[in-house]
Amino acid sequence: MKGSGQAMDKIVISGYYGFNNIGDESILRAVVDNLRERIDNIQITVLSQNPESTAEKYGVHSVDRKSLGAIISAIRASDLVLSGGGSLLQDISSKKSIIYYLAIMWIAMIFGKKVFIYSQGVGPIISKANRLLTAMTLRKVDGIVVRDEASKELLVELGLCPDDIHVTADPVLRIKRADLSIGKEILEKEGFQPDSERLTVGWAIRERKIESNFVDEVCCAIKNLSEKYDAQIVLIPFHYSEDMAVIQRIKERLNGNVTCIEHKYLTEEMLSIIGNMDVLIGVRLHSIIHAAIMGVPMIAISYDPKINSFMHSINLKAMCSVYDFKCEFFMEEFEKTLQNAEKIKSTVAERIEILIERLNLNEELIRQLLKR
Repeated sequence: MKGSGQAMDKIVISGYYGFNNIGDESILRAVVDNLRERIDNIQITVLSQNPESTAEKYGVHSVDRKSLGAIISAIRASDLVLSGGGSLLQDISSKKSIIYYLAIMWIAMIFGKKVFIYSQGVGPIISKANRLLTAMTLRKVDGIVVRDEASKELLVELGLCPDDIHVTADPVLRIKRADLSIGKEILEKEGFQPDSERLTVGWAIRERKIESNFVDEVCCAIKNLSEKYDAQIVLIPFHYSEDMAVIQRIKERLNGNVTCIEHKYLTEEMLSIIGNMDVLIGVRLHSIIHAAIMGVPMIAISYDPKINSFMHSINLKAMCSVYDFKCEFFMEEFEKTLQNAEKIKSTVAERIEILIERLNLNEELIRQLLKR
């Protein structure tokens, strides 16, 4: 490591930052904190949709992720470009975004900068052209760490050498547990009246259509929870701009008999909100990860292989996908989750310790690259 009198190593971080998606913001929080904790004398610049907000929240330099000039200037001044955690290299949600993230790597390589893939989830990649371009690009980077075995299997299928690919876990797992009083205070501000005699059940929904079979079944499940268990329901948006419409529609359909989190919150605040739940039903990956960190039993509903991969990594299974979610089967799963709550908590806690230990490999490899 460099002494304090020597020049700083400059790292540029590329990812889906500045979009008010609490999952990706949690990733950035974890990556920034762990780089600073484990690598001496670094300066961090983040490519962001909202550079001012990102700079203020994380104490980093930040530039507009859409400004080619700003991106080139930041990369030219850097020593290493880190392609951040999350599901950046996939073409399911967007055909173009994967091109953007690969282009950032190519800009770095053109200027002779080191490129490191940081605990990413890779795939699905459907387009043949995108598969070829991904393989061609990743063969030239300086280090590849993925967050699950499925990502490694895809890269090997694309022709990369398995020995060049390391598997760790999602970076967010390294975030420390939050103080529960923070979330309790937020919930009260949002209109939630806590009752220690009643179950509190959180729902983190992802659904683009406000009218769908899935929404119908979710409304049915929430009604049944209220009737059978007298449960208090909290609807929690993890990607604020995408999730609020469906959450508000569910609240309308249930005649307002649920609490809806209507404001934006930071990672620690969201962790604490989740920590105040007795059970969390999650479609958003990072809602499930937040529950795991906070020791809250969870029921996962999968919309993407990354959900299944994470649940597998903590020795659990997703209940089903959003396409085959049924109220009656959910009620059976909920009953089992309540009965096995303590076992679920201990299983998850043991697995998280192992996964956190693996994550240290990212900074070890980055340190080695910066020394070269």
